[in-house]
Amino acid sequence: MDRCAGHRRRGRLWAIDLNSGGAALLIGLLVNHAQELVYITGLKVHRAAGTYRGEGKTDAKDAFVIADQARLRRDLGPLRAGDEIAVDLRTLTNRRTDLVCDRTRAINRIGHQLLEYFPALERSLDPSRKGHLVLLTEHQTPDRIRRLGEQHLTHWLQHRKVRKAESVAHAAIEAAATQHTTLPGQKLAAAMVERLAKRTIALNAEIAEIAEIDAMIEERFRQHRHAEVILTLPGFGPTLAAEFLAATGGEMTAFGSVDRLAGYAGLAPVPRDSGRIRGNLRRPRRYHRGLLRAC
Repeated sequence: MDRCAGHRRRGRLWAIDLNSGGAALLIGLLVNHAQELVYITGLKVHRAAGTYRGEGKTDAKDAFVIADQARLRRDLGPLRAGDEIAVDLRTLTNRRTDLVCDRTRAINRIGHQLLEYFPALERSLDPSRKGHLVLLTEHQTPDRIRRLGEQHLTHWLQHRKVRKAESVAHAAIEAAATQHTTLPGQKLAAAMVERLAKRTIALNAEIAEIAEIDAMIEERFRQHRHAEVILTLPGFGPTLAAEFLAATGGEMTAFGSVDRLAGYAGLAPVPRDSGRIRGNLRRPRRYHRGLLRAC
């Protein structure tokens, strides 16, 4: 984290290239002491550094670039500490997103791994379903499934309380009957599928936590002064509205105008004019993806 102080007519100015995480304590201290604080993105620092003497990259050079840019520029946005409710909502929504993404990532990885050595089973099974995951915790290769047989496999699944065990076993046996070739790396890939299936089952148990998190999100969100107004927007429920507050810091006036809010969310197109070409608009490349999703 780089930080620097410059001088303006109104007094001392602080500029920083981080707006969350490890910079939270510094931001809180400066805001609580009524210090003027602006945020300059890492991309702006990187591009500006190329205009200064020397090709080396050091903390001292980065701090100098940030200080000089803060002195010269007047388009840097001020940093404000988010209100407590918005910070709490960011913590809760991040936790909810992590749970969902971890489960989706594990399911996708199972499909990719099966595709490398047993594509027929990858087509027949749905790793998002518990019964199919239970099968993969023990039986992942075509020869092993064929040796077990449909009747024994059905009993094995029923003993583990898998719903529709007959259909799951039938699909697995049909897939195994179509492949009699052992591909290189099958043994290790099957072991990875087993581990991923067990991990996904554990994540499914953790997904039950989402209902509890959703209740906490709604309770905390309704305590915000803008809650009722945001809920009047079409399509906004408590969870989506909480993500909106978490992305904006809970203070709508911080953006100055709806145009800047739309630009920050990636909703407003940006011009790509050149020479005599005018009105060439494109989708922005840099924007807040969480806020775009909420909007």
